[in-house]
Amino acid sequence: MTPLQIDLVQDSFALIVPRRTEAAAIFYERLFVLAPETRALFKNDLAEQGRKLMQVLVTIVRNFDDLGPLLDSVDYLAQRHVGYGVRDEHYAIVGEALIETLRECLGVSFDERTERAWGYAYTILSGRMIRAAREWRDLAA
Repeated sequence: MTPLQIDLVQDSFALIVPRRTEAAAIFYERLFVLAPETRALFKNDLAEQGRKLMQVLVTIVRNFDDLGPLLDSVDYLAQRHVGYGVRDEHYAIVGEALIETLRECLGVSFDERTERAWGYAYTILSGRMIRAAREWRDLAA
């Protein structure tokens, strides 16, 4: 990612952080509309799940200019998601729900450049997670 793209992601997410509880609730609402079957993957309290989601996003977004030290954690997260029943095709749906959430929460601040930057950031992360999940499934087979 370019420095400008990283800035756009970080600056826009800084506006989400004070509203993280609301943003998490919107995200899961969107996810379950886009893919109702994913609701069954969430056995725990959604408020707690939303808190964890936002913690992960804060860490990743804050460190997006140097993700190297986080990549083992990202891989481990992907491996855990395999155990929860997450499939490769869910990542695109999650990305769509994330973009819709950002669009709603940020309003006019979520301009075309910011949306593209988020799309690119999500593509990088989800690609890494999909690869790690596939490797994990291959090892388990």
